[in-house]
Amino acid sequence: MEYLIQVKNLIYDIRGLKVMIDSELAELYEIDVKVLNKAVKRNIERFPTDFMFQLTKEEWNLLRAQIPTFRDDSRKYLPYAFTEQGVAMLSGVLRSKKAIEVNINIMRTFVNLRQWALDSKEFGQRLLDLEQYFIEHCKDNEKDVKRIYEALDLLMDRTKPSKIGFKG
Repeated sequence: MEYLIQVKNLIYDIRGLKVMIDSELAELYEIDVKVLNKAVKRNIERFPTDFMFQLTKEEWNLLRAQIPTFRDDSRKYLPYAFTEQGVAMLSGVLRSKKAIEVNINIMRTFVNLRQWALDSKEFGQRLLDLEQYFIEHCKDNEKDVKRIYEALDLLMDRTKPSKIGFKG
């Protein structure tokens, strides 16, 4: 479970996609980022743009400003971002036992994130339905309506998904 939490913290929202950055993937795989990127380039036909893309300078600067571990990352080339499908494809080009183990855990994390998002959406809808019910049935008692709104607002704030990365 601890490993899943660690991986979850390495998933960023860029261009509306959940992605992982090449240098952090390389660290998880216990290889150099150059080795990872060379393996990808040797098998580039396996990585269409919906599996992997290179960050723009603006995206990289935004990410570096928000994530402390990237601030000192001075690299010659802009990093690559891998979507869930791209990470899955990495298991085919990085054939080590460690790569397979890491990929299994990353896939589990993506599945858990999707399930959490679905659960939160359903819970949020139930809260909205409850709010509507109280509006219809308690409209004559202003004090109760105000207290109910305060309680619902508190619950809604606590169930909002936290920002994993940034919107690029």
